[in-house]
Amino acid sequence: MIRDRRLTAAVAVTVLLWSAAFVAIRVALPGFGVAGLSVGRLLVASLVLAVVAPLLRVRRPARADLPRIVGCGLTGMTAYQLLLNAGERSVPAGTASLLVNTAPIVAAVLALIVLREPLNRRSIAGLALGFAGAAVITLVQGGGLTPSLDAGLVLGAAVAQASFFVLQKPLLARYSGVEVTSYAVWSGTALSLPLLPALISDLPRASGEAFAALLFLGVAPSALGFITWAYAQARLPVATAANTLYLVPGLAIGIAWAALGESIHAAALLGGLMILTGVFISRARRTPDGSSGRRRPVPDAAG
Repeated sequence: MIRDRRLTAAVAVTVLLWSAAFVAIRVALPGFGVAGLSVGRLLVASLVLAVVAPLLRVRRPARADLPRIVGCGLTGMTAYQLLLNAGERSVPAGTASLLVNTAPIVAAVLALIVLREPLNRRSIAGLALGFAGAAVITLVQGGGLTPSLDAGLVLGAAVAQASFFVLQKPLLARYSGVEVTSYAVWSGTALSLPLLPALISDLPRASGEAFAALLFLGVAPSALGFITWAYAQARLPVATAANTLYLVPGLAIGIAWAALGESIHAAALLGGLMILTGVFISRARRTPDGSSGRRRPVPDAAG
């Protein structure tokens, strides 16, 4: 149990903001195209992080780390935003949050391939269950045996985020979570600048509601949410920090129902439960003394 009030507040703010992000995307999309929303959100987040960087003592990264940082920006920010925004054109916010939760499972596979991190039988079973759940949701969203293209794009966003998790892992040994997030957001924003004409074209016809949603996405989930998450992650046991993120899909579904009247198919809920169970199982590992432990958590379910 989390006893410190500031720590509890940090966790609550993170979970709430990342849950609301999936809903805010649905609100912003009618006023902004996929490209305009992506670059607009990153620009706002970059400005906020630039203002608070001196207060958070964000250091200048080493030149040798720049290629990896650019890779983090490309995968975890630019590609993730574009794919998630494109997918949420038709995929409900709650369903999208469930699909994005496959990112830790994909990350485990990528870590096996890229970092040579072994998988035990328990992890393999969790991965299989998680991928099966994602397949259920994709088929349900497609309305039968035909997979949904937009659901596939959301899964692509999960793959992009998983790639970010793997790329950032060596950086987290040398920099704080806030520093790595700031570097990734700034580099992702720079990479998305070719999309700026789309944002400029969208602004005159965007409604006040859509514009407010864009500002919220940049300031709250993308900037404040990662700051509060870094604060909590640095002070919580690994398992406790990871387990708090299981609340995100449920909250996203509830917020989407209350704000947008969105419902979710019962089969999609089943698929989501399979994903969450698979993530839980795949994160568990056996320590040398035979007790159960947890892997280092990653910020999954970030909208």
